[in-house]
Amino acid sequence: MAHVAIENVYKTFPRSRHAEAEEARSATEPDGLAVLKRINLTIDDGEFMVLVGPSGCGKSTLLRLISGLEEITGGSIWVGDRKVNDLPPKQRDTAMVFQSYALYPHLSVYDNLAFGLRRMGADLSQSLPDLGDKPTPLSESPANQELERLLTESRWWEKPLVSLTRPLPPGLRYVSEAERLIDERVRAVAKMLQIDTLLNRYPRQLSGGQKQRVALGRAMARNPQVFLMDEPLSNLDAKLRMETRAQIVNLQRQLGITTIYVTHDQVEAMTMGHRIAVMHQGQIQQVATPLELYNRPANQFVACFIGSPPMNLIPVQVQAPFLLVHSEFRLSLPSDWDDRLLPYDGREALLGIRPEHLSLALPAPKNICGQITHLEALGSETYLTVQTKALTLLARVAPDEGVRVGDEVWLAIAPEKVHLFDPESEVSLWSR
Repeated sequence: MAHVAIENVYKTFPRSRHAEAEEARSATEPDGLAVLKRINLTIDDGEFMVLVGPSGCGKSTLLRLISGLEEITGGSIWVGDRKVNDLPPKQRDTAMVFQSYALYPHLSVYDNLAFGLRRMGADLSQSLPDLGDKPTPLSESPANQELERLLTESRWWEKPLVSLTRPLPPGLRYVSEAERLIDERVRAVAKMLQIDTLLNRYPRQLSGGQKQRVALGRAMARNPQVFLMDEPLSNLDAKLRMETRAQIVNLQRQLGITTIYVTHDQVEAMTMGHRIAVMHQGQIQQVATPLELYNRPANQFVACFIGSPPMNLIPVQVQAPFLLVHSEFRLSLPSDWDDRLLPYDGREALLGIRPEHLSLALPAPKNICGQITHLEALGSETYLTVQTKALTLLARVAPDEGVRVGDEVWLAIAPEKVHLFDPESEVSLWSR
């Protein structure tokens, strides 16, 4: 396994490929449209890192740069102790799982799983772990460590693929040992992913979830240093997506392989990643653990992107040491805000409060009065859209509150859950 280091990486596409964006092109980007700017990120050995952000933020492009499918414009990418900028994809020892599965329709599940091993050769000296708590070798055979040499000597990839359902051609006896080892790896991976009963089927005979597990298994069979996953669950229905999400997390934990996972779904990001890198407009906004992103977002974009439904934003006037004033309420903050609010005394700031931190309350100067204009009852919780004189707020309440559309309600803000942002830079006052 290996860590991945991304150092000051840039990616610019030629102007000719983005003629429609030329007007938006900055004067500092004379040679094209910069889609990634100043990307610095380190993924630790064995870590599950999630890249999350809206469509077009550059997360899939960054993944393709790491895999070698796109050429880097500037900066450096390291996989382990090797700088891989100029290496072709097959020499980077990474394996990519695509959103579209990218299975070979004319090959069976077995041959799809074995294709990478046959095509590129494989080093099985690092065996796959089993499903126990601790990794154990699949085989201690000395031939296990010589598979790459056998494949190289036979130049297997220059010969037509031979299906295991037919006998090997004469003269390829030494390849059969390589095929035995490939067979061992393929069947172990298939068992781990619970697709061992599907090995004789073709992709057209599989469901979406089964196809995704085959695509994942093809990457696992190579036993790479790094897994790269580009929105692999986006084509699955909600229930299957949740099940497969848990399966991927468990497999990554058992295998211990460094994994970089791209998604636009912040729920996936929060439930899967050891750490999350939030991206926006070609730059990384914040890298942190899921709870740190939720509780201490670095800026307004991260605060609104992480969390569903998004955070409410309310313009307020700051009166030091810790009083926030709005035309419809006055709110006192805990004393640990004192030092952070002093520079903003008499100035405006943006108050951020999540829907789950608003609650139904009694009339009071610190609370907000409004009328319910929309209600979403989800069974376990209810979301209210509340319209005040100047604000539209979203609140999450218990399902048994008994409120209806048209009711007048008072909402209380949890002071200890407040976020404050600079209205110009959008940076969190807590992180300043």
